[in-house]
Order: sequence, then structure tokens, then C-alpha cells
Amino acid sequence: MSASITHVILTGGIGSRLWPLSRKSKPKQYLEIFDGKSLFEMTVERNSHLANKVMVVGNIDNHHLSGKVMGKSKTSYINIVEATPRNTAAAIAFAAFASEPEDILIVTPSDHIIDQMENYNSAIDEAVSKAQEGFIVTFGVIPTKPETGYGYIESKGDNVISFREKPNETTAKEFISRGNFLWNSGMFCFKAGVLLEELRQYQPDVYEKSKIVWETNKDGFLNLDLSLEIPSISIDYAVMERSKKIKVVPASFSWSDLGSFESVYDYLVSKGHLVDQNGNMVIGSEKHTVFLGLKNTIFVYTDTANLILQKASSQDVKDIYNNLEKQNSDLLN
Repeated sequence: MSASITHVILTGGIGSRLWPLSRKSKPKQYLEIFDGKSLFEMTVERNSHLANKVMVVGNIDNHHLSGKVMGKSKTSYINIVEATPRNTAAAIAFAAFASEPEDILIVTPSDHIIDQMENYNSAIDEAVSKAQEGFIVTFGVIPTKPETGYGYIESKGDNVISFREKPNETTAKEFISRGNFLWNSGMFCFKAGVLLEELRQYQPDVYEKSKIVWETNKDGFLNLDLSLEIPSISIDYAVMERSKKIKVVPASFSWSDLGSFESVYDYLVSKGHLVDQNGNMVIGSEKHTVFLGLKNTIFVYTDTANLILQKASSQDVKDIYNNLEKQNSDLLN
């Protein structure tokens, strides 16, 4: 029997740049604002035919929301519930510890939007065959514009030359003109055992501490005190930027992490959501709303808080969120 393929869905994010829509009690991946479905549900559906097992790595605050979606789509799954967020290196390590060493894991975030499924499926097929050869595969999306909200992968063929942080406007334009830079999608494919071996070599503290936490799990629920000892490090830092076994699959599916109101705006426009002749949009309210003397303004309505922003200021919403967090505000819940 060939090794099983598991779709691992990471659902830890809080979507701070989408406040006030995205709250701690209902982060962006669970908001049903995309064709009446949530991004999480779309992620489950998109990969259902590619894998024979599903694993959800969530946290104590949101796992019941994942459970609802999985129940709705009648999908059985392996549930891993983190007691506290420890970034992606630990989350992915837990998924690997919960698998057989030869199992192939396709790891995806739960809050991305993907179109052009034919291209997506062929990228996955290519990644699975490289993973079978013992490589750790990352998906690099062929960029359509000099986006400053994403990290980049500098590549040559399927080899990674370097990983780059989110660039400023000038650097992003330079990346695009060089032609061998891809958006870092945060999606991966590998054999569980290969990933753990590399993690043990390059970030032994995360490996050891995650292993202890996994070995003491109770029905997939992880211990808080032990979890707090795991260093909070991304899988990019821990493994991807250091391992010699990394390959990139350059992929031409359309992709967005919907991490800001600007990208949500673009997506909703593509789906026929109303904007007025000056590019103004209302999200979250059916009430008749008039924008006077304003251009490219987004009005975000919720029961307890509203946000009015210039589309160009989308990345700054995070600062509002952080300020409310400092004040320990109920408006984040």
C-alpha cells in the first residue's frame, strides 16, 4: 500500500488586519462572507479529493468553530488543539508527530483563497512526487503584481536561492522585474519523517519540546505549561531557510492570503460585490450608504464596531488591533 496523503490545515491565525470583521471569537477563516462559505470550508473542499486523511491544527479558542465546519461537510478528521499559539514550526511538528514517517503531508493555511483549480491540482501533484523523493516542497506563486504584503522566494528552476521578507514598494518592483521571484504562499508538502529529521537538525529545541508536548496529548489536546516552553518560531526560519532538501514548485494558480481589506476588496469586486463610481465599498451592511467626496474608501460595519478606511491604508489596521490589545479591549473578542 502506498503511503497515505494527509491534508494538514493550519487554523491558528487571528487576522488582525481584518478587524473589526475578524475577532478572537471568530477569526477571518470562519467568516461566511465568501459566497456564503468561510475560507476554512473552502480550504477543506478544495483539497478533499487530493488526500485520504485530514488533520486540523487549531487552538483552544477556535477548535469548536473548525468542528462545526467539519461536521457540516461530514468530514472525519484528526484534531490537534494547541493550548497556546507557538507559530508554524511547532504547529507543523505536531502534525508530523501525529503521522507515520512515510506519510506525505500537504500543509495549507485555512484562510487563503485559490482559483484556477487545474493549475492548483497539477502543482500539488508535482509537489507530492518531489516529496516522495525526500524533498521538502514549498509552493511559490508566480506573482501578478509587486505586492508588499507577502514574503518572496528567489528561485532558479525548482531550486530555492533565498527567502525574502515582505519588501517595500521599490524592492517589490525590483523582484518582479528580475522575473525569478515568487510569492511565498505558506503551503508545503513533505514526508512527515523528513520534516522532523530536518527540524531536529536545525532547530532541536523546537523538535524536543514539541515532541514532549505531543507525547502527553489527551485526545489531541495539548498541555499548556509544556507548550509554553516551545520557542515560537516560524517554519520558514526553523527549517525552510536552512535545510538543503528544499524544492520550490512555481505555481500559476491565482492566490491571495486575503490578509488585508485591500485584498478582500479586490476579491469581492471580482465576485460582483457593489462599489460606487468612486470605488467606495460597504462590507457587512445592507443599509443604504452614501459616500460623499470620498474615493476608494471601505466602510466595514459590525454590531459593536465600525471601521472606515482608505483602501491604501489597509496594512495599518494591524496597529489599531495592537492598540486595542494593549487596552485589553472587549472589541477584539
